[in-house]
Amino acid sequence: MKLLEGAVDHGGSLGRARALFPNALLPFVDLSTGINPHSYPLFELPATTLSRLPEAGRARELVEIAASTYGAPSPANVVAAPGTQILLPHVASLIAPGKALVLGPTYAEHARAAAIAGHEVTEVSDFTVLAEADLAVIVNPNNPDGRIVERDRLLALAAMMRAKGGLLVVDEAFMDVGPRQHSLAGDVGQGGIVVLRSFGKFFGLAGLRLGFALSDAATVERLDRQFGPWAVAGPALDYGIRALADTAWQDTMRISLGEASARLDALFGRFGVAVAGGTTLFRYLRLPDAAGLFSALGERGILLRHFADRPDVLRAGLPGSEVEWQRLESALAEWASRREDQSGGSKQ
Repeated sequence: MKLLEGAVDHGGSLGRARALFPNALLPFVDLSTGINPHSYPLFELPATTLSRLPEAGRARELVEIAASTYGAPSPANVVAAPGTQILLPHVASLIAPGKALVLGPTYAEHARAAAIAGHEVTEVSDFTVLAEADLAVIVNPNNPDGRIVERDRLLALAAMMRAKGGLLVVDEAFMDVGPRQHSLAGDVGQGGIVVLRSFGKFFGLAGLRLGFALSDAATVERLDRQFGPWAVAGPALDYGIRALADTAWQDTMRISLGEASARLDALFGRFGVAVAGGTTLFRYLRLPDAAGLFSALGERGILLRHFADRPDVLRAGLPGSEVEWQRLESALAEWASRREDQSGGSKQ
């Protein structure tokens, strides 16, 4: 077991990128996040979306569509929030401070949020150990390696949590592109389960700050009371309602992301970089010279996600245009050529 203390850096910071690579070719190609580079089509919002407080009826409409899209038992099992991130400490506070176990390595904010809520937090690598927790947290599919925990195993763990008054939290931020048969969205009515769903990643609109918690009706009501009226901004309501209802766009996008991730795997493979997992929104890379690849691409203005505690690991998102694909290919070729020259020189 590994105790987690504090937060770590995250991907997506161009300010940090400029500090790390002040002489990089601009603009940056930001592959450090798992956000879809092909966002849901933007549309013009009514002026009243910004000039008036959000209507309660629109908030109800959003929750109804989210329940249908995610497969929750009913709208009473869904609460909307201004981003999943803000939900984390609220969810962790649903039970009294105790022993929180996070299946890792994974997204670090779960551990930080549980600590804020007063829990003693430990990251564990063994799924079976989670049964000892008061608060058990699993990211499914996992970030950054794409690991999947099957639904039947999650339900068995949820039953153990429920029997002792504990709570299972399953972060399904990437389940839009994951194996949805393993989602617990339809099981939250049983109690003892909170499922988190992120809007911004799959729909490529992370700046809207929209997310959802799915749980039993009493837990949802409790969370809803904590947020109060107007928790979700007007623009997020409008985009959320339209995008979640647009199943044709979603189906087409899943196919497109699958093709793009396969292309990315092939590109990395050409230069000897092993793809060890991920989802169709990001790929998980393992190689001895991860630090060298991160730096070489960064100097060319291409950002990957690195992990200070895992020096052989990188995560790569999807390029968003042919220009970005070409820049990545060129940078990889230069890195590979440089390594070959160094290797040849060492043999002489």
